[in-house]
Amino acid sequence: MVAIFISTFMTSVETTIITTALPTIISRLNGLSVQSWVFSTYLLTTALSTPIYGKFADRIGRKPIYIIGLILFTLGSLLCGFADNIYVLIFSRALQGLGAGAIMPITFTIIADLFTYENRFFMLALNNTAWGISALLGPLLGGFIVDRLNWHWVFFINVPLGVAVLVTILIGYHENVRTNVKKPVDFKGIFALTLLLLFVLLLFQGLGQTHINWLVSMIELIATVGLIGIFFRAEKQAEDPIIPLTLFKNKIFTIQILTALLLSGIQIGFQTYFPMWLQAIYRASASVAGLAVTPSPVLWLVASFFVGTLVKRWAPKRIAIPIITIQALFYVPLIFAGTSFPQFMFYVIAGITGISLGITITMNTLISQRVVPEQNLGTASSMLTLGRTLGQTIATGIFGLIFNIAINTKLKNYAVIKLSTVNHYINAGNKTMPSAVSTDLNTIILSGMHAVFFAVLIIFVVVIGLNLSDRNTDVIK
Repeated sequence: MVAIFISTFMTSVETTIITTALPTIISRLNGLSVQSWVFSTYLLTTALSTPIYGKFADRIGRKPIYIIGLILFTLGSLLCGFADNIYVLIFSRALQGLGAGAIMPITFTIIADLFTYENRFFMLALNNTAWGISALLGPLLGGFIVDRLNWHWVFFINVPLGVAVLVTILIGYHENVRTNVKKPVDFKGIFALTLLLLFVLLLFQGLGQTHINWLVSMIELIATVGLIGIFFRAEKQAEDPIIPLTLFKNKIFTIQILTALLLSGIQIGFQTYFPMWLQAIYRASASVAGLAVTPSPVLWLVASFFVGTLVKRWAPKRIAIPIITIQALFYVPLIFAGTSFPQFMFYVIAGITGISLGITITMNTLISQRVVPEQNLGTASSMLTLGRTLGQTIATGIFGLIFNIAINTKLKNYAVIKLSTVNHYINAGNKTMPSAVSTDLNTIILSGMHAVFFAVLIIFVVVIGLNLSDRNTDVIK
């Protein structure tokens, strides 16, 4: 469990520590034109590999797949640290992502193997603590390393941690011998799923850009639709499918996965647009604006310790519906908020979000593992991890598209203001605007924010409706 906590911290801090260091990295490696790929590549390879690792963890065991993930992540971190140009860094980030794709879901699977359902709540909550600490320390640690050492150590710091976890797992984790599955590997399904996820991720990443290439997006959409058909046909024909479609016949399982996916989309929405809102409208500094999301991880890890008590007393939908409804009510003011909206409310909403997601997504993890056959435990854990990754990726693209459309639509009413002026104004460090122009810019930016959070409220309605459709009223034992 110590090794699992360290590896959870190691992989989750990687996504937060780099945010502070990225401007320095881009500057030193002259990589401004391709800077988005430093994040996107890691996300792509993590998402593409997650379901494959989950399946092989069920076929050959958790330990060998976990070890492969640790080696790839640690090696990728080492190569990132030695990178002398932006393209080597992007390749090394891809390698890191391939490792993270194994580590993240298999930590949940190993916890499920080691602890009974009754004791699993507490261990998942402890694992959330490692995630919460990384969310708080990551940006601070990144800034300290860049200021006191250099950006290379942002990646080198993972190497001793990775080696320590690897040694601990090799020596201390003894897995029961797993019966080797004699059925052929579903290579057609793996290939079709990989291409499908690749096109989905590229499609929604593209939609989130300021300037969208609609021809490329249409080609990606057509390819995505075609690959969905190919993938479903491959899985129906496979003896041992990479994703057993029969799992989704279980409505409770399907609802848990979709709930985690949609709530993860909401999560990325507030994490992205709250700091932007505070910088643009309240002229808060980047560091102060970033603090607006910190109540979420703190209260997430606190709330997750109550999941065990709740799940033992109520059916999943009896827990999810009231909590998600309360969260949604706190988001309603964001579609009307003006320049006088109290700044402290962003911290309150972030805290409510942390409580809601800490309970609901932890419950989604537990229930999705509980309602599937034991031989599909690794696949179930990977589906939840993949669902959360896809939810954030898809939502990033959709919110970006909505924000850009709203801004451009509003700009038509202001002939003298250009999009470049809006981009310049969003940065709180740029304060050289006449007051009349600032008022107009605030109106334009708020129109984009209102549109994004109106979309968030629609997602809330979908999530609540999804859980209302759950006919199960019994406690999952």
